[in-house]
Amino acid sequence: MKFDYANPYRSTRIPVFARNVVSTSHPLAAQAGLRILQQGGNAVDAAIATAAVMTLVEPVSNGLGSDAFCILWDGKELHGLNASGCAPQAWTPEYFRRKHGDGAATPPQRGMDSVTVPGAVGGWVALSERFGKLPFEALMAPAIEVAERGYLVPPVVQQKWAAATPILQNQPGFAQSFLPWGRAPEVGELFRFPAAARALRAIGATRGEAFYSGEIAEALEKFSNANGGSLKVRDLANWKPEWVTPISQDYAGHTLHEIPPSGQGIAALIALGILKNFDLASMPVDSVASQHLQIEAMKLAFADVYRYVSEPSSMETTPAQMLDGAYLASRAKLIDVNKAQDFKAGNPVKGGTIYLTAADESGMMVSFIQSNYMGFGSGCVEPDFGISLQNRGHGFSLDAASPNVAAPGKRPFHTIIPAFLTKDGQPVMSFGVMGGNMQPQGHMQTLVRMLDHGQNPQAACDAPRWRFNSGLEINAEAAMDPQVLQGLSALGHKVDVINDSYQDFGAGQFIWRAGDPAVEGYVAASDPRRDGLAAGY
Repeated sequence: MKFDYANPYRSTRIPVFARNVVSTSHPLAAQAGLRILQQGGNAVDAAIATAAVMTLVEPVSNGLGSDAFCILWDGKELHGLNASGCAPQAWTPEYFRRKHGDGAATPPQRGMDSVTVPGAVGGWVALSERFGKLPFEALMAPAIEVAERGYLVPPVVQQKWAAATPILQNQPGFAQSFLPWGRAPEVGELFRFPAAARALRAIGATRGEAFYSGEIAEALEKFSNANGGSLKVRDLANWKPEWVTPISQDYAGHTLHEIPPSGQGIAALIALGILKNFDLASMPVDSVASQHLQIEAMKLAFADVYRYVSEPSSMETTPAQMLDGAYLASRAKLIDVNKAQDFKAGNPVKGGTIYLTAADESGMMVSFIQSNYMGFGSGCVEPDFGISLQNRGHGFSLDAASPNVAAPGKRPFHTIIPAFLTKDGQPVMSFGVMGGNMQPQGHMQTLVRMLDHGQNPQAACDAPRWRFNSGLEINAEAAMDPQVLQGLSALGHKVDVINDSYQDFGAGQFIWRAGDPAVEGYVAASDPRRDGLAAGY
């Protein structure tokens, strides 16, 4: 029987309560994480196994050529990992203008000249070496099985696969890897990826060395050379992930932690720092007044982020200056409660991503995100090992005056951001919301719902969202109250109601610590905007 997979009803999910839990946007990946936990692994082991499976079951968002970031609580303290790659040594503004014309403002959106060094695999290895319990090779086993046996393509993934095909089908390696029938797969059709299984075996057996200095690295250089790129084995071999100290902002008795620049996590911190100057808890959760203040705070945050954030060594200001309480209070004063505005950057200087989270009964909690950036990323797929490459290089500027200008060995501005919440120095929640510049907006909106209004993680995740774009323009989910939409329009917001929640409003995964992990455990949520699952035992 051929089913109609378009569900005509709004799905309501319930929170998952467990002592060991994994939440991500595909059930097979979440179950892979549980399998590792049941084999004696910890939350870090589970997160790595889940991430590896996600490269296969949601290729529309990530792959073995992705970048990644992580914030984790090891049971005693918080750690941050930046596993984003850097530019090849050949990259300069002159390199791109010579190849793509003097009018280019950024590196191209697709193709090999959008590919920086992929960092996800190196991130997995770094996490395993420092915090893992099981052998790294064992963590690749669930993904190898999925790649070889295949899986039935789920509805949301299929929708995005089909939408990307006309755009990417002529990119090198894309059709060979992702269009085995000469088209995108149908919902419920079996997709196998034996080339990726080959890569995963080599990655597992060498603890990632094959990817950065061995046979996979050599294949990537050969593929890059053949398709007009400049990625070399030396670029891969010289790159290392970086352990970093998360930056933070206090809000409503809790502390939100984000990875420092060159990521955009600081946008969520700025927005919450601005909102501290208002009493959102006294306003109805879905009121026009509350939504308006959040939108305006987010606009102010992005104005500064897009102006100042880049790789730290290139920034003309510091995160501490951008998060200074007095500065954010002065920015809050710019908000007119009766009118939407188009804000510009201030002066703080004084003088298409997957997300997963895992937690175990020992108290370890992992917030992990990896992405190819724009859907399938560059569209380029090294065919022998199935390495679907990101297009993070498109995040660079070619303006010599920009702090984010392309340069050899430099990291570009990054959109993907894991998040972590603590209270009085103790862990509360590992969480994230996927989707380009929706990510800090999702962090802010869901935290306001939970911390100011007491909504449980699943309810905060399910609630309709808005997304600021630019100027006075916002998108709003079709499920949002029409009276709220009318009220926002009356304040001057240019509201565009969107039916495609996946495309515009991200998807979140949340694990909230309910008490002693060995006794009460956790409360987990998974976003209905994707094919995901929160699973535990």
